[in-house]
Amino acid sequence: MKKFIVAGSLLLFACQPATVPPSTAPAPTPSPLPIHTPTPEAPPSFPPDINPLTGKPVAQPSLLKLPALLVSISHFPASGRPQAGLSFAPFVYEIYITEGATRFLAVFYGEFPAPQALWKGDCPVRYEPFAQSAILLGNRVWLDANANGIQDPDESGLGGVCVNLYDASGSRIGQTTTDSNGYYGFNVQAGKYSLEFVRPPGFAFTTAHAAEETSDSDADPGSGRAEAEVLADVLSVDAGLVPSSATRPASDLPAARIGPIRSGRLVYGHIAGYFQNSCLIYAGASEEVLSRIPQCFMVFHQLEGGGYMLDLDEMRQIAEENRRKKGADFNYASNLFSEPPPAGGVPASRLYVYIAYQNQSGWVYDPLYQAYLRYVDTSEYERAGLLYPDTDRLTGRQLHFENVIVLFAQHEVISPTNLDIHLDPGRSGEALLFRDGRMYTIRWRTDARQEPRRPITFLDLEGRPAPLHPGHTWILIVTPHSRLIETSPATWQLYFSMPPGAQ
Repeated sequence: MKKFIVAGSLLLFACQPATVPPSTAPAPTPSPLPIHTPTPEAPPSFPPDINPLTGKPVAQPSLLKLPALLVSISHFPASGRPQAGLSFAPFVYEIYITEGATRFLAVFYGEFPAPQALWKGDCPVRYEPFAQSAILLGNRVWLDANANGIQDPDESGLGGVCVNLYDASGSRIGQTTTDSNGYYGFNVQAGKYSLEFVRPPGFAFTTAHAAEETSDSDADPGSGRAEAEVLADVLSVDAGLVPSSATRPASDLPAARIGPIRSGRLVYGHIAGYFQNSCLIYAGASEEVLSRIPQCFMVFHQLEGGGYMLDLDEMRQIAEENRRKKGADFNYASNLFSEPPPAGGVPASRLYVYIAYQNQSGWVYDPLYQAYLRYVDTSEYERAGLLYPDTDRLTGRQLHFENVIVLFAQHEVISPTNLDIHLDPGRSGEALLFRDGRMYTIRWRTDARQEPRRPITFLDLEGRPAPLHPGHTWILIVTPHSRLIETSPATWQLYFSMPPGAQ
């Protein structure tokens, strides 16, 4: 067992091993994404249709003129799970709130959450992560809602679609199905192959080759077949499906609400300060907290069901009203995004997180997504350490984040159940970046000299921008004495060290 020492002394816990499906091999080499490269002195700049919190295009660029909404979402009690809306948040901060519990602060910017009926093919949905053992061939089947032949940013994958693999002689040599987000894959050797997407009843294939290779449909509209010559990893053979007017999804639309929303925490004030003009939404707070955090919008403090559920129409109204009050003059660009991973790092295909015996979670890298799938426990004593796919209540699909960052910061005990986590201006510290199946030692910084303030900047050990993978980022904030141990090759276990004096 190899130990990765961050700071302080090693903490040991008597915990059960988390059970998650097998992990993957190193990530494929993706194509580059042209973008302005910043220096430590100059923050990055982005085109008007690119979200500076993800480095990716948005479906409605006008939404980038709406300041961010920061929403306090509960993780405890577990009856409030799965949470609604987390998959739409470019950044999610996970913080310790004492008594073994964590809470999420979700940053919504550039896209509003929306309920999605779950469409499925007529084959079983694949649930296990893809394990790469050879050259990778695959990618995604998606629901082409507007039938334009292009994978638009707000279009979702289609689970349960059968995909057959044929060799150059026409013999079928493999079969798989798509997972809840529409991804499929095969391990192959170099050569020529044919992929057959089995059209579910009530669907038609969309127009083929309507856009560039990474965002089009490759399936022939008549046969559902696509040819592929494989020399290295190929993650661009996709199929778009259009439902007929009579076709119904496998599930009805879920309630159009996000949450559950719970009380505010002191660290929210620091984080909100880095999102200029933003609106912080929470369900009340204790007196010692309420006097120190912004009061933009508060909801009713509700315990039943895990917390208050905010209607999505009201969420939009809050965002519009906040823009009218504070304006659209802000800039959230502070980090660099790059599809090619940086040099260095160590293999990291799995990360298990032990906050407390009844608060455990895990991340498994899936090379089809080029992202980490999230797993979580049930918080039941008898099942502690057993992890299950974590989904979004609005979509029914498994959460996945391209970047998972473990951020080490000082926790100050204000009272036994209140902490101030020092992300205030002028602070810096160590962090670990998990992306593309590797872990990188980096640093974080809040620059007190920059006005207006911008989100936390991530740097490599030479002080240069540490590039994030384009996509969404989950930031887990832990104490400096928390420990990370490599329990087996590419598998890491994080043990949270509770701040002295906290419950």
